[in-house]
Amino acid sequence: MTTDSFTIIDNRTGKQYELPLEHGNIRARELRQIKVDPEEFGTMSYDPGYDNTASCKSRITFIDGEKGILRYRGYPIEQLAEQSNFLEVAYLIIFGELPSKQQLEEWSYQIMHHTFLHENMTGLFHAYRYDAHPMGMLISALAFMSTLHKEASRVEDAAVRLKQIYRILGKLPTVAAFCYRHRIGRPFNYPNADMGYTENFLYMLDYMHQTHYEVNPVLAKALDVLFILHADHEQNASTSVMRSIGSAYADPYSAMAGAAAALFGPRHGGANEAVIRMLAEIENEKRVPEYIERVKKGEFRLMGFGHRVYKNYDPRARIIKQVAYDVFNVTGTNPLIDIAVKLEEVALSDDYFVSRKLYPNVDFYSGIIYQAMRFPPDMFTVLFTLGRAPGWLAQWVEMLTDSEQRIARPRQIYLGYDERDYVTLEQRG
Repeated sequence: MTTDSFTIIDNRTGKQYELPLEHGNIRARELRQIKVDPEEFGTMSYDPGYDNTASCKSRITFIDGEKGILRYRGYPIEQLAEQSNFLEVAYLIIFGELPSKQQLEEWSYQIMHHTFLHENMTGLFHAYRYDAHPMGMLISALAFMSTLHKEASRVEDAAVRLKQIYRILGKLPTVAAFCYRHRIGRPFNYPNADMGYTENFLYMLDYMHQTHYEVNPVLAKALDVLFILHADHEQNASTSVMRSIGSAYADPYSAMAGAAAALFGPRHGGANEAVIRMLAEIENEKRVPEYIERVKKGEFRLMGFGHRVYKNYDPRARIIKQVAYDVFNVTGTNPLIDIAVKLEEVALSDDYFVSRKLYPNVDFYSGIIYQAMRFPPDMFTVLFTLGRAPGWLAQWVEMLTDSEQRIARPRQIYLGYDERDYVTLEQRG
């Protein structure tokens, strides 16, 4: 018997099993040997929502929710947000190391020279209703891309994979900008490869052929930091979808359309929209104490506080709070921002929230920043998608190159009828 194992006794049979440990965990398949009857399937673990199930081994993102730690490839998120930029972080997440100066220049060049969309795709946007949700447009645009780049299905070819990474990271901001411009009834602005990544995105959103137009560098930097903070977050719902679809060897555009669809859900990427709706309902900062009391009575849910993973202050929230004030210095404050500041102040001084570790999370501040930058709420999840894209792509590549991975196929516990005979329509009551 090895000490690096678990010993399990089946109290039904008295039989003893030794299950080896790997990285401090057991392989779920080892449980299959535990059975009463040799004809049985064997024991499975039951884990709704995968709260305690590892589906993969990864070297990309490390999270310690109890200590409030987030690292990409070993680098603390605080250092990356302060010293790096989004394209450099995207390179780090996808390739595992920070780029040299020459590598970063080549990487940035390739991405910025894959920003234009095929004109067939430009025509796609005109087919949407004027009030179509931008996230719905983005999801279908991603799927549409797979019809334009058919070689993308050769997912085992590293060179082909890299080409699609350039295309996706380059074209997504253009898709997002076109979704926005269509939504507000304005003509499209085509990309400018001489600009930085977020600068070009803001240009495509806002440029109205002014003689003297410049993207505000503070706002471009703020968006860059927000993208960094959202770049990857381990095996969340959308990332798991990216890996699951990718495990069938679907092309990356189709896999990412599925991941974006998961992100569209209000329980995932839609949380910052919910923050803005909550602040609008509170209406003014004088009503904050009233709503705090309603939260304690279970009559009102405080959006943007607490996190499924972090049981401490979300490290991203600390960073983004300072970014928020940088943005406010440019845009000015508004009533919703004043409500948010008051809400945080009251909640963090109240033992009800502190004892339950209900601290502001990244969604609380990101929604406020997007609001200050005059993004409509239905664009918030689109912005989240732009930030998360390199993480999805890195996870997709890691899954494809992991020899242990197979097509995703979860098991179930069947609780339905046993075998029964068909009853003809005439005989049914």
